[in-house]
Amino acid sequence: MIVVSQNTFELKTENTSYIFTTGENNELLHLYYGAALSLESDGRQALLQKWSNQNGCSIVHDEAGNKRCPDDEKYEISAPGTGDVKTPMAALRYTDGGTTGDFRFESYEIKDIAEVAKAHEESGLPHTHTKTRGEKNALVVTLKEKKTGVVMKLVYCVYEDCDCITRSCEVCGNGAPVTVEALYSLQLDLDADAVKVSSFHGDWGREMDKCDVMLSGGSFVSGSRTGNSSNHANPFVMYGEPCVCETSGECYATNLIYSGDHRESVEFGGHGKARILTGINPDFLGFTLSENEIFTAPEAVMTYSSSGYRGISKNMHAFVRSHVVRGNWQYKERPVLLNSWEAAYFKITEHKLLKLARAAKDVGIELFVVDDGWFGKRNDDTSSLGDWYDNKEKLPDGIGALSKKIKDMGLMFGIWVEPEMVNEESDLFRAHPDWAVRDAARTQALGRNQMILDLSKTEVQEYIIETMSDVFERSHADYVKWDMNRNFSDRFSAGRDSEGQRRLPHSYILGLYRVMRELTKRFPDILFEGCASGGNRFDLGILSFFSQIWASDDTDAAERCRIQAGYSYGYPQSTWSAHVSASPNHQTLRSTPLETRFAVASMGVFGYELNLCDLSADELKEIETEVEIYKGIRRTMQFGDFYRLGGSVCADSFEGYTAGFLGSRLENALLRACVVSPDKKDAVGILVNGTVRANYSHTGFRFAGLDDKALYHMVNRPRKFDVRVMGDLVNTMAPIHIKQDSALHRMVARFVKLDGETEDYRVSGSLLNNAGVSLAQTFAGVGYGENTRIYKDFEARMYFATEERDTAG
Repeated sequence: MIVVSQNTFELKTENTSYIFTTGENNELLHLYYGAALSLESDGRQALLQKWSNQNGCSIVHDEAGNKRCPDDEKYEISAPGTGDVKTPMAALRYTDGGTTGDFRFESYEIKDIAEVAKAHEESGLPHTHTKTRGEKNALVVTLKEKKTGVVMKLVYCVYEDCDCITRSCEVCGNGAPVTVEALYSLQLDLDADAVKVSSFHGDWGREMDKCDVMLSGGSFVSGSRTGNSSNHANPFVMYGEPCVCETSGECYATNLIYSGDHRESVEFGGHGKARILTGINPDFLGFTLSENEIFTAPEAVMTYSSSGYRGISKNMHAFVRSHVVRGNWQYKERPVLLNSWEAAYFKITEHKLLKLARAAKDVGIELFVVDDGWFGKRNDDTSSLGDWYDNKEKLPDGIGALSKKIKDMGLMFGIWVEPEMVNEESDLFRAHPDWAVRDAARTQALGRNQMILDLSKTEVQEYIIETMSDVFERSHADYVKWDMNRNFSDRFSAGRDSEGQRRLPHSYILGLYRVMRELTKRFPDILFEGCASGGNRFDLGILSFFSQIWASDDTDAAERCRIQAGYSYGYPQSTWSAHVSASPNHQTLRSTPLETRFAVASMGVFGYELNLCDLSADELKEIETEVEIYKGIRRTMQFGDFYRLGGSVCADSFEGYTAGFLGSRLENALLRACVVSPDKKDAVGILVNGTVRANYSHTGFRFAGLDDKALYHMVNRPRKFDVRVMGDLVNTMAPIHIKQDSALHRMVARFVKLDGETEDYRVSGSLLNNAGVSLAQTFAGVGYGENTRIYKDFEARMYFATEERDTAG
């Protein structure tokens, strides 16, 4: 809801209020963002900062004579030259060389979100959406620079259902050229003595490590310079009070709906105020607008929670699902897939792929994906990107015939492409060397032996649209994995002047969005999955077109606990995909049980990526069971409410949690989490062990988010264990001596299985939420008894809670 009274603007969601007003000089002053409140009676005056004296040597910029000092004020928009010495939201340079920005309020309009979304998308950028029509929840505020007449518009969209507000910004020279040196999408000025900044960093194979910094002075900056949103610094950032933790404390979060270079910053001045900025990295702006050209900054989203990180995640998950992701797959359950990459890498043939597909069908998998190596002369990563014709040596009858054979088995068919790239060893590069982003006069910089196609050029966009349309049509694809395997380095566009070179980074992203927009429009039934060497471009811009993104090339279950927990702070499970792969893992050489790999991968969009044809009968039977289990819980796992639980390396240690059956520092859990269906009738809990601590045998498991008044039936997954897990301890039970790893040991293992523990309780939701269940005792080195929990390094457990009646007795 948007309420305007005497140029005071209240943006109201179900649980929050965002308030700003015009000052006596017609500047925009930020008053408040936080828990919902009423402005009745003297509310505006109560929130306004009072001025009667100048602050020491601070600059005064106040025509009304109120001694207002900009470096000690909260603003909706800031610019250089008026005394505000913190980093400005807008930095413009005018034709006379001046940079002062004195933007004054001119007017406002309240519009339908669909109307402002359409206008925003005309710039080439994606915009959030709503299915509600006629509800005017968008505010457009127009400001004008006092001397030059440059026009700025701030656009706010209020999403009441998920306590989120978006903001974007545009500038126009209004008849005169203007150079855009910086234009952030969102500025949030807060009263604060200290801020705990939580940002997410990493690299290839270890995305989304949560990093906390306590800031009480100076500045914090995070961002990317790689041409994409990057695995080095995701654009999602949280800002909390110093005591904020998982379940308590005030906290804000922002994210940017953009896939290119970005920057987020927090900066303190000298007066107990912090400024948060998020937007395009200004290092890659600096271009000049013609007289009436409009530059539009990407949309950014902000949210507030009084209940710690958990509240932030609840809001952001709902926002992304409802207002970012769109199309036929927005709420549609995603199929269980098998991807050929780690099963065969480039060494694919039609015979191998059909054999693998038959094995997939036999265990209940629904979608078979042919990864890299099917096109051109692609036998390794040195050639053929850009040449999207069938490799007839590997696929004699072509990709279309292979697709038909796989679909005739009753499977869906998927295909891998990397349309934004070109190899020097390719027909495309030989024909169009000027299509590559490179300076031909310099030593070539390559990443994975490839160059980036210049999507700032319309002819390159058209080539990708038409070649990909041909690939999708002739392969009859149901699913497309869209990869992008290198960063930008030498940013140079052949044939462009210096102004064109400055525009290249942003123009590339706009070109990419045009390509994705057109292809998703042409092929609305295809499930598109974004990928960029894993999570190198995991952002809301990509999710505006593709329903899910490959979270990381690292499929190791232990690593994925950290990676997926990182994503869970700002992105719902339906947006990140996860696969069960081989053991030892191909990225870490770590061995983990198949059941653990399943438990961890089931938290996202689920699939497999290993050679089923090399597995034993027992392993195939296990996978068949896993697929059956996942199909039964799929709706909950993909679209349920995700809760990070205490007592693991993937939650905030033990801050904000009470003692009980939650876990202990001695337990060394890698992950404790649960997912609860929106109606609270079903829940799945997951517990993943790290390395075993000796003689620590009792722990428990506690859910979150269940209906306190309902009665639930909680069970674990029944397990049988290979007797060989006990090593030569088998001799404490065997009537004859059995040499470890001998033929006799293997023969006994075929017929003798150890029973796993049983957890079976009918208990109230309040018990599961607040106390939890005391689990069976873990093997502690002094014997194996009835209902002992065998819980080795990197073992996992899954617990299922199903509502039996609405109200507990």
